[in-house]
Amino acid sequence: MASGAPITPHPAVGTTARPLQTTRSRTGWQLAKRRMRRRWQLYLLAAVPLIYFLVFKYVPMVNAVIAFKDYSPVVGIWGSPWVGLQHFQAFFDNPAFWRIVRNTFILSAYTLLAAFPIPIILALALNEVRHRFFKRTVQMVTFAPYFISTVIVVSMTILFLSPRIGLANDALGLFGIGSIDFLGNPDYFRHIYVWSDVWQTAGYSAVIYMAALAGIDPTLYESAKVDGASRIQKIIHVDLPGIMPTAAILMILGVGNIMAIGFEKAFLLQNPLNLSHSEIIPTYVYKTGLLNADFSLAAAVGLFNSVINLGLLVGVNFIAKRVFGHGLW
Repeated sequence: MASGAPITPHPAVGTTARPLQTTRSRTGWQLAKRRMRRRWQLYLLAAVPLIYFLVFKYVPMVNAVIAFKDYSPVVGIWGSPWVGLQHFQAFFDNPAFWRIVRNTFILSAYTLLAAFPIPIILALALNEVRHRFFKRTVQMVTFAPYFISTVIVVSMTILFLSPRIGLANDALGLFGIGSIDFLGNPDYFRHIYVWSDVWQTAGYSAVIYMAALAGIDPTLYESAKVDGASRIQKIIHVDLPGIMPTAAILMILGVGNIMAIGFEKAFLLQNPLNLSHSEIIPTYVYKTGLLNADFSLAAAVGLFNSVINLGLLVGVNFIAKRVFGHGLW
């Protein structure tokens, strides 16, 4: 070949890469379709909750835009005029802003601190019980309150703490203590809310930790027994490390929802006498959005609450991964 003649590459050299990539993508798609046809029951089962969350959770998030608009039901969401951060500013300028945020944070943090360790202690204690009948009885007694509705729990609490016919005041009367209006005193509201919640949910939460304890390798218990470890040492060095990943994830979820405390119980236990401690963000949103029909302001307050929760979730997940080595992602 002459030195000045152009050199043309072999057809195989310049054309093999793209057909090979296309062939691989087609093969991967065909393999995915084959797997879907083979396991279509599982995909159908997973499609139901996926559609539920898509329709009832993600699609409504688009309507959060009313927090930035002066919403009017007459013209609709997209026809309402844009006002930017006006509703957020109105909430921040509200004289009750700091009181509502403080009440929400204190009540949520109190609930988390009280409700987080008690199920762990209950699960560890039940794991050490060898009498099967007693163990099942305790499980049933502690687990049953979870299935009682919030309305019934609040009704039971009100009757139990009633100044006139309440069992609590009858017991105090035996010691010469006068009748106390527990729900009328703001200082008692948080304690009533938190410990009634602990009574209702401790047994259910303990089941999660008991499942984690059941997954611990039995050889670890045998090794601890051979080494002469006591029950307390076995709990410290075997049980607690075994449930630590589960506890870390539940702690992250709990802190991530620290501002999203339940609305029903707080609203039902609320009255004009304890309003200074019982008014929280969810009850304020309900009164503003539904009772006063100020939908845009209520959406702005709810969006503010969600952003705070998201920030706490990301921050706590980062700390948990650094400290415990476990996180949600």
